Amino acid sequence: MTIPAAEARRVRLVLAALVVPLLLATVVGLVALWPRGETQIGSVPLTAEGATFERGVVVDVPGTAGEEVVVAVRTGEHAGREVSVQVPPEVMEAGVERGDEIRMLYLPGAAATGSPFVYIDFVRDVPIALLAAAYLLVVALVARWRGVAAVVGLGASLVVVGLFVIPALTLGTSPLLVALVGSSAMMFLAVYLAHGVSIRTTTALLGTFAGLAITTLLGWWVIGGGNLVGNGSEEAYMVFSTFPGVSLSALLLCGIVIAGLGALNDVTITQASAVWELHASDPGAGRARVFARAMRIGRDHIASTVYTLAFAYVGTSLPLLMIGAIYDRTLLEFLMAGEIVEEVARTLVSSIGLVLAIPATTAISALLVGRSAPRPTPPPARGGRRAAAAADGDQR
Repeated sequence: MTIPAAEARRVRLVLAALVVPLLLATVVGLVALWPRGETQIGSVPLTAEGATFERGVVVDVPGTAGEEVVVAVRTGEHAGREVSVQVPPEVMEAGVERGDEIRMLYLPGAAATGSPFVYIDFVRDVPIALLAAAYLLVVALVARWRGVAAVVGLGASLVVVGLFVIPALTLGTSPLLVALVGSSAMMFLAVYLAHGVSIRTTTALLGTFAGLAITTLLGWWVIGGGNLVGNGSEEAYMVFSTFPGVSLSALLLCGIVIAGLGALNDVTITQASAVWELHASDPGAGRARVFARAMRIGRDHIASTVYTLAFAYVGTSLPLLMIGAIYDRTLLEFLMAGEIVEEVARTLVSSIGLVLAIPATTAISALLVGRSAPRPTPPPARGGRRAAAAADGDQR
């Protein structure tokens, strides 16, 4: 990309004038809303007094014992003993085999009944750790340092969720404010750590903010206009009983805003890159021409975005859809049911935000790259392609 030094400075000043206030507002919001004092996180005991979690290995699955397996206890005061453990039927149906390691709850008070050990879950630390290692290895090999930086950005964003978003919500802080401030902080961390600080990246960040604003306003409208309560799941009822000061509808809006962040960053980064590359291939093209060319690429992004979030929802909600489908009702009644319509609204709102973020990002990028004068690209400097590439990198 060839941008004269004077134009590059002006573009950076324009971007700084737009982005720095957003960054300052995010920092102020984090300081003002940061959870202070004790939260309810970790305050509820997971087990009854005296009960402990233990591990064991399945040594026998008797064919005539129904849902009972024999387990060799590996931890605790009963380590080395073989005990019978009752396993839920759905777990047995999935397949319990010899050698499987499981977590159990030991209840001393139930020793007299002969069944003091209760099945909790499988131990799956090793396969998940191997999967995570494979993920990191693949990202590093294919995307190299850029991929590693993206993983670091993801980790930093999850830290924001764990240290700010969830604790603040449990204290009754406005879910909308928490979503906006938390999402903004996550975007700054993820985008700049993954892609570096540059004109192109900052342009994409502005497009992401535009999509975030659209998603927030549209979500607020549909939740109010559609009377979406936010109680479409068992977890929602648990939240209502545990945190009575939290509005479920506001929490639903918070979830809508955060859920679309990943895909939103994806389309804005790729669209901003497309604009800059188109400009680099034809520096003399005007704003309108660059915008039109980039939107031809953007339409492909839009076409894929239409089904991306919908497929993600269907894939994660198959059990709910199966249960909802057994009732005798029309398709419209099915879609308007409380547990279904919330996800329909979430998908539609996020998709609209994604679709509109593409022309917004394209317009911002085209305005910025169009500032350079339409003149021929200067010949490469001495030193060949390496010197030309270095000069080009300094402008990004």
